[in-house]
Amino acid sequence: MFHCAQDPRVEIVAIGERKRIRENIRRLVDGVRFIGYDFTPTPRDRMPRDLWTTGNALRRGRAVAACMRQLAADGFRPDLVYGHPGWGDMLHVKDVFPQARVVEYCEFYFNRDGQDYQFDPEFPDIDPEGLRIRTENMPQLVSLVAADAGISPTQWQRSRYPMLFQPGIEVVHDGIDLDLVKPNPTVRMHLPQRGITLTRDDQVITYVARNLEPYRGFHCFMRALPQLQRRLPRAHVVIVGADGVSYGKPPAKGTWREHCLAEVGPQLDASRVHFLGRLPYIDYLRVLQLSSAHVYLTYPFVLSWSMLEAMAAGAVVVGSRTAPVEEVIDHGCNGLLVDFFAKDELVDALVNVCSDAALAAMLRDAGIATVRERFSLRDLCLPRQIEMLGL
Repeated sequence: MFHCAQDPRVEIVAIGERKRIRENIRRLVDGVRFIGYDFTPTPRDRMPRDLWTTGNALRRGRAVAACMRQLAADGFRPDLVYGHPGWGDMLHVKDVFPQARVVEYCEFYFNRDGQDYQFDPEFPDIDPEGLRIRTENMPQLVSLVAADAGISPTQWQRSRYPMLFQPGIEVVHDGIDLDLVKPNPTVRMHLPQRGITLTRDDQVITYVARNLEPYRGFHCFMRALPQLQRRLPRAHVVIVGADGVSYGKPPAKGTWREHCLAEVGPQLDASRVHFLGRLPYIDYLRVLQLSSAHVYLTYPFVLSWSMLEAMAAGAVVVGSRTAPVEEVIDHGCNGLLVDFFAKDELVDALVNVCSDAALAAMLRDAGIATVRERFSLRDLCLPRQIEMLGL
């Protein structure tokens, strides 16, 4: 969107939920007209569980259709409509703009096997039969039938879609901006609450997630910290992420951070564990540039940008041996892989990286090269996206 907005020949209209536009678009983008709609999900207790996602998607689809009908009444006729099919926004594009080329961002298709459903035995799904998994996909399926093409960011994410649709889905990652995300050997970060300044000379273990929760292995990471601190008595642990829930369920009480600290907090040296919350992007990048070893654990789910950004920033990634991570990390070549649930294995890997300078340098250089060769925004991903979208 930002790239195309610089071309005066291209007219861009972005439709989204008004609240989310305010939360995520902090400044107006020259050349882009934003149109917002209001939406409040139907409470879960007022709709059958298996239909909650679909019911709200139908309502959201109608809200988007109303915005598109107003655009059509004003004479707007798009050549291309690009959007995410998961929440209903794309349901009625062809009803309003039948001549438009429709491309869908195919991020994740729900399946019973080989994915997040029932992956973690500590947190079983509320539906042990898994019947809701099929109905979760209904809005996507209706949208995909009417789409002209799809884009998935990784091969694994594409492979989760039914074979019927896979031939029409191209794999093109969103891309990492390597002009911005790169190593910085002189980086420093001051932590005023502790009165310390961290540099690349320190042992810094980093963990990042939008929200600190089980889907991204936060509970496994926290359980490894007491042993990690005993074996690396100089290491500082820097944790970035908010206390909300992006995926899965909240704990019965409080936040997942509070839940985990209640379990392992008494065993920790709190002066070397730093919770920074959610950071501005430039400060988040400084954390990655400081990192001696970056922990990325995830259920078999959507691959986070943060893992690739950590590699690009010069951090050695120690990741979970789960399918989305294995697509990028070749164990012992450009990072290390460990069992998602095995805290001893995680600690051993982190100690190896922090204790073996030659190993760390080799993995760091290979990680940077991997992102440059496969995920560069300007050299690879953006040109391919533009080609795919027919711009």
